Amino acid sequence: MEFHFDLIEDKVEFFEALDLKTLEKNINQRIEINKAIMLSVHHVSHQMHMDENGRLFYSAAVHFKTK
Repeated sequence: MEFHFDLIEDKVEFFEALDLKTLEKNINQRIEINKAIMLSVHHVSHQMHMDENGRLFYSAAVHFKTK
C-alpha cells in the first residue's frame, strides 16, 4: 500500500453573518485552523448588502495560500 500526500497550496473560504463582529469572529477562527495546515491569508474581499426589510447582511471571501 502506498500513501501519497498532496499539500494544499490555495484555498478560498466564504463567510456570511448578520453583523461584522460575528463575521470577524468566524474568519479569525478559520485563520487559526488554517495555520495548522500552514496556510496564511493572502487576500480578503468583503461586501455588505441591505435586504428589502433594511437589515444589513455581511459576507466575505478569504483566499488562503501556503507560506
